[in-house]
Amino acid sequence: MSTPFGLDLGNHNSVLAVARNRGIDIVVNEVSNRSTPSMVGFGQKNRFLGEGAKNKQTSNIKNTVESLKRIVGLNYDDVDFETESKYFQSKLVKLDDGKIGAQVRLGGEQVVFSATQLVAMFINKVKSTVVEETKGKITDVAIAVPAWYSEEQRYAVADAARIAGLNPVRVVNDVTAAAVTYGVFKSEMPEGEQKPRIVAFVDIGHSTYTCSIGAFKRGELKILGTAYDKHFGGRDFDRAITEHFADEFKTKYKIDIRENAKAYNRVITGAERLKKVLSANSTAPFSVESVMNDVDVSSQMSREELESLVAPLLERVTDPVTRALAEANLKPEDVDFVEIIGGTTRIPCLKNAISEAFGKPLSTTLNQDEAIAKGAAFICAIHSPTMRVRPFKFEDVHQYSVSYSWDKQEEDEDHLEVFTAGSQFPSTKLITLHRTGDFSMEASYTNPEKLPAGIPTHIAKWNITGVKIPSGQSSVPVKLKLRCDPSGLHIIESAYSVEDIEVEEEVPRAADAPEDAEPEYKKVTKTVKKDDLTIVAHTFALPEETLNELIEKENDLFSQDKLVAETEDRKNALEEYIYTLRGKLDEEYSTFASDDEKTKLRDMLAKAEDWLYEDGFDSTKARYIAKYEELASLGNMIRGRYLAKEEEKKQALRSKQESERMAELAEKLAAQRKAEAEKQEETPKPDAEGDIDLD
Repeated sequence: MSTPFGLDLGNHNSVLAVARNRGIDIVVNEVSNRSTPSMVGFGQKNRFLGEGAKNKQTSNIKNTVESLKRIVGLNYDDVDFETESKYFQSKLVKLDDGKIGAQVRLGGEQVVFSATQLVAMFINKVKSTVVEETKGKITDVAIAVPAWYSEEQRYAVADAARIAGLNPVRVVNDVTAAAVTYGVFKSEMPEGEQKPRIVAFVDIGHSTYTCSIGAFKRGELKILGTAYDKHFGGRDFDRAITEHFADEFKTKYKIDIRENAKAYNRVITGAERLKKVLSANSTAPFSVESVMNDVDVSSQMSREELESLVAPLLERVTDPVTRALAEANLKPEDVDFVEIIGGTTRIPCLKNAISEAFGKPLSTTLNQDEAIAKGAAFICAIHSPTMRVRPFKFEDVHQYSVSYSWDKQEEDEDHLEVFTAGSQFPSTKLITLHRTGDFSMEASYTNPEKLPAGIPTHIAKWNITGVKIPSGQSSVPVKLKLRCDPSGLHIIESAYSVEDIEVEEEVPRAADAPEDAEPEYKKVTKTVKKDDLTIVAHTFALPEETLNELIEKENDLFSQDKLVAETEDRKNALEEYIYTLRGKLDEEYSTFASDDEKTKLRDMLAKAEDWLYEDGFDSTKARYIAKYEELASLGNMIRGRYLAKEEEKKQALRSKQESERMAELAEKLAAQRKAEAEKQEETPKPDAEGDIDLD
């Protein structure tokens, strides 16, 4: 049975959760952190993923790619790319398909990976973390992504999950996932005809600000409105602080950190720490040792200075709130509670502005960092065929209207608005067209002028074949089931032709008709299903052949990473064995080896050490194992003698302790018998008549 897995794919850090033990658990990574850095690094032999990439980021800055979710599914020529590119130290390039890729060095060679591949590498890493932690099987995942993701970006994330060997059962809006957590684990929700509880969720993370309004009843959630500012987040505060200190250090220390990527990264890392300190304090010191050119820098900043630096950003704080309320047709006073999530909502000036916008205090009953991942894990559990979960129905909201169009035939219309902006999904619509043969359909946004810049107007195209025209007819009715699925993807679920046939149907008997009256029949026309049609979809999803190639490449890279890790483990084991055995040879093992054996073993250890730091510094796993076994052939024999003697001592000690316990027990029993005997002698005995003799 697969353990349901929820992934909050964050820009800076990602959080992993699983549904198990009748609850939702956060999965800690290999260093016991409850979140994992969302980055991928590349080295001479292998990749560094998550924590490994973060640890090597400063020394490997050009070969470390972060902010993965900002570039996946994005075109290189997109207007957003200019904004995003300033947050990258690695080289981003334009791929043949117009998408964004990263150019890095792996194994001494220059290689290019697409953004989808990079996300797949990270997902494969966190999948391994979950497998290691749960010791279970992981096949399904629900991935939480920003509400502003286009259909193309949602397909790209789903493809990345497939490359990583997972089945993406749902790609869900991140704030919706947090709202699910709220609805599932909150008690005392309205029921039946009671007024729903209206809750606003404000999520400000590392790069995005989203506000969603939800209406809750027991076991039910409807998202009424969602708005966002996708260029508003913690990284903007970090960058403002860094740019401020870059100017100060240029004057104060005569160094320009903008010219040195590693120095800039050190300062931006320090800026993130400073921002967190200023959330709880009015002023905070700032220092970085040897930032560049062996120069140590130091300064300080007050909360007022920070707010002044980000003043243009703070002017936009209430925009998403205002737009979300307008989309939901609500006023601030209609909102019952305001829940804040995301690390950046801890900044005091943001909290104050949000509170004033709603005119009420803020709630923090949800875990600000983990609510999204927990909701995603619950959603994945809903899709599990083997896991029983608390009944909970939820619907998200269409951001934009979507129309389906087809080639016009006769006097039919050639398009129809199927899903309107503000309506809920998942949803299904059934339409009927009269077709003269095979045909095609397309889905596109109804009002392109309302779309944010960069989102493609076209969504998908389908070729529908197998239409058979009966003799004597010019066309045939075709029914199509159009669906916006739970991931917000627009599909044609089924298509089939129908025909009208005449059947006889019994006429309902009149109330006053005699019981033995003959039944009456009438002819009626019924529409029945005739032929299933073949649907060939052309969506943003990767073609099957391309997907399989990328899966194979990821598997090769994963195997190489595993081999490098195992080789390093064997090398470390050999090094540890050399130093441990050498030390014990003069101590614990001294009396268990002859002088000849000691001389021989010391010589073997010296040669192995020389080899390890010279020719064997960069060897193979098999060579390290062979060297280890060569030393162990003699070392383990001596160790065996030592362990045998130690076991003999332990057995002797156990025997002695057992003998002492038995002797102590025997002594205790003898004392008890003696005490009982003495007690019996002291007790007076009755005479023959039963009286007690006192003389």
